[in-house]
Amino acid sequence: MIELTVEDMTCNHCVSTVTKTLKAVDPAAAVDVDLASKRVSIESQRPLAELTAALQQAGYPATV
Repeated sequence: MIELTVEDMTCNHCVSTVTKTLKAVDPAAAVDVDLASKRVSIESQRPLAELTAALQQAGYPATV
């Protein structure tokens, strides 16, 4: 399980974009977003660097 903080998420559109971005990298990933805490939980076999790079490119920099 990968836990990330995405400070730039402010609304449900952000949640949707983050989810779609991660699913584009790994369609089999389980993604759970908690907007209130700005936390994203990801169950994926893809490398962390690949997931965070995709989020960065989408405009949502993430930290571990």
